[in-house]
Amino acid sequence: MEKPKKKIAAPQKRPRPRKPKTAYSPEEIHEIFRRFSVQRPEPKGELEHVNAFTLLVAVVLSAQATDAGVNKATRALFKVADTPEKMLALGEAKVGDHIRTIGLWRNKAKNVIALSEALIRDHGSQVPDSRDALTTLPGVGRKTANVVLNMAFGQPTMAVDTHILRIGNRIGLAPGKTPEQVEDILVRVIPAEYMRHAHHWLILHGRYVCKARKPDCPACVIADICKSAEKTTAIPAPLVEIQATA
Repeated sequence: MEKPKKKIAAPQKRPRPRKPKTAYSPEEIHEIFRRFSVQRPEPKGELEHVNAFTLLVAVVLSAQATDAGVNKATRALFKVADTPEKMLALGEAKVGDHIRTIGLWRNKAKNVIALSEALIRDHGSQVPDSRDALTTLPGVGRKTANVVLNMAFGQPTMAVDTHILRIGNRIGLAPGKTPEQVEDILVRVIPAEYMRHAHHWLILHGRYVCKARKPDCPACVIADICKSAEKTTAIPAPLVEIQATA
């Protein structure tokens, strides 16, 4: 009796590495961030703070609020409460009085007191330098954690706010429906040498040049590289360093 023939399994195809969905070549992306680095060699966040704790509080307060509005409210607050202990001693009601001009101030005051308690209880009053630890704190999400890790600890994170989400999609640098999708692409396509300041460059570019209502293309240093359908010129603005204002 003839033995049944064994079926030879077809060789499995190895999955190809997933390419980031960006409209730009690696050379174009390198040039984009090289120009941003010339324009702003040492970009700074615009939230005022005196240490890692006040930075954390300021970023928590900045959700659905402008940096200018947060700064106006926190200048007096941070003079009297620049540590978790001082903030906790101040109490929720007085914190609320300081930040009353900021949107959602009641809930934010509650979170500031709760995160101060958590820092004292679980972290020896120190702001932790890991995303996992930060996102366990009340009012702290991934974006807030990324901002703190970048600004306070120098980690090459990408905090995707409304400006970066808009730019990622508008110019095709990192198209995505969610901040997480945009972040995932950006951290894979931005050259390592530029990751330290990349999130600030993109935020400032979105705030002052590639604006929400109408992009100011004549002021754009990457107008010749930009692939946005909305752009009005392909002539880049002069590449000169922007002097920081006091």
